[in-house]
Amino acid sequence: MSRIVMKFGGTSMADLDRIRNVANRVKREVDAGNEVAVVVSAMAGTTNQLVKWCQDLSPLHDPREYDVVVATGEQVTIGLLAIALQTIGVPARSWQGWQVPVRTDHAHGKARVTEVEGETLIARMQAGEVPVVAGFQGVAPDGRVSTLGRGGSDLSAVVLAAAIKADRCDIYTDVDGIYTTDPRIVPRARKLDRISYEEMLELASVGAKVLQTRSVEMAMKARVRVQVLSSFEDKPGSLVVDEDEIMEKPIVSGIAYSRDEAKVTLRRVPDRPGIAATVFGLLAAANVNVDMIVQNLGADGSTDMTFTVGRADLARAQDALDKARPEVGFEAILADPDVAKISVVGIGMRSHAGVATTMFRTLAEKGINIQVISTSEIKVSVLVAADYTELAVRALHTAYGLDGPAA
Repeated sequence: MSRIVMKFGGTSMADLDRIRNVANRVKREVDAGNEVAVVVSAMAGTTNQLVKWCQDLSPLHDPREYDVVVATGEQVTIGLLAIALQTIGVPARSWQGWQVPVRTDHAHGKARVTEVEGETLIARMQAGEVPVVAGFQGVAPDGRVSTLGRGGSDLSAVVLAAAIKADRCDIYTDVDGIYTTDPRIVPRARKLDRISYEEMLELASVGAKVLQTRSVEMAMKARVRVQVLSSFEDKPGSLVVDEDEIMEKPIVSGIAYSRDEAKVTLRRVPDRPGIAATVFGLLAAANVNVDMIVQNLGADGSTDMTFTVGRADLARAQDALDKARPEVGFEAILADPDVAKISVVGIGMRSHAGVATTMFRTLAEKGINIQVISTSEIKVSVLVAADYTELAVRALHTAYGLDGPAA
């Protein structure tokens, strides 16, 4: 007997027929003798609509009220799935984040999980009941509803798996595993049987949509084995595991892209000690995450500072910087939301030279200009014009020998 957390995304919960399909999959695990907890997202498209309503009313909305609105999608699906399970003879009960409870910090809209109390759920599972838990949501220290950021249901599933000491966390989605890149862009992308936590963390952080970044980070920290598989087909999935469980370590495992980036340039910033700390401290205080950073020093003692933020955070970043213009002393803000980040990831980079050179040469041959570069031990990322996204991904996938056989 195993203890399993099963997580189902928005496409898996899109309508009543799909919810019945999810219920049957859960029943199959229960009938096999396993203890099961389920985490679900809102129906496909629901959260996008709720977010849009908040943004349409005010781009600088109160994040606490935003959480109240966007957390409602999962409340619907946990109740519906619990009903569907009860209908086919599986004892089940819905749980909102505050009922578990999933405790978070005060960062509404992007809250971090601080604690999950799993004892009550373990007792219910041992008694034969299936807890159906709302993903994406928790409770802040002041008792208000909090949400974990887009894709936060993956994180909910992983932290719940860690809290109840699950043997595995199965993430069911609309794809049947983790691919070397997006198969919609590269039809010859290959499915990976296994991928390391580190590689998956890098891929998720630079745009791969299969798993949310913080969920992979938590899985790596808590050593939760994660399996990604399809809600609609009975096929083997892809396992996210320790690097030691992977026999052959490829130089490059995948190509990721993100169109959710915006480039910000501060023109003629005074070049003095502490200026970078001031700029990025202002953005941190506004709860804006910064990614790629480039600084160019001019002969006149000023500097141009370029960095990327999430496109959804662009208005907030510009507002925070505009208010601080007298303090910082920059001349102008230039914003460009029409960019994309392209990344090459692989644990084999640690022991092989020339990976970045191949990337730069391949993009140059396609006439693609690189605007910003950043690297880590197992990743190289570049910022390019958004119009070149698909061309860049296809060219790099071929250049690193990742193409599978033609269909």
